[in-house]
Amino acid sequence: MSAEITTMRALRLLVGAALLFLGRQLYWLFVAGVGFVMTMDLVPRLVQVDSPLVVLIIALAAGLVGALLAVLLQKAAITIAGFLAGGYAVLALLNQALRLEMTPLTWALVLVGAILAGMFMLVLFDGALVVLSSLIGAWMITQGLDPARGLMTGVAFVVLLAMGMAIQAGLSRRRPADR
Repeated sequence: MSAEITTMRALRLLVGAALLFLGRQLYWLFVAGVGFVMTMDLVPRLVQVDSPLVVLIIALAAGLVGALLAVLLQKAAITIAGFLAGGYAVLALLNQALRLEMTPLTWALVLVGAILAGMFMLVLFDGALVVLSSLIGAWMITQGLDPARGLMTGVAFVVLLAMGMAIQAGLSRRRPADR
């Protein structure tokens, strides 16, 4: 395994862990993380790129743009990130976890998931941020596991998701004097 791929996996795990445990506290990190992970996954599928380093640079740039937009245009950036995270989560579930072919119906389900997640984020900012950042963080971390261990990967995903939501909910319930 090349050093570039190892670096990309390490970054994916680091961003996944940050989203899993700190997504609510650092909303801009959620937006940046969604941009990063989606770019890492989509660029190699959409364009021919010979170097993982180029993909990494593009993904880091997308994450930085997302973080900047989150700070400058909070409500719009969070809604868009929720839309993208929801669509990505449904796409990952249908395509990677359930191994369904991407038909017009599955793309319609991805769009519905994206719209619902965007609305969820807009209406219930705190709760949505905890759920979506935990979901994407757990997914990013479990993608580094051996896919041949299907059940173990699924169990790890559920455990990480529950831990992330519990920790973030606990952190957000602290009184301001405790922080």
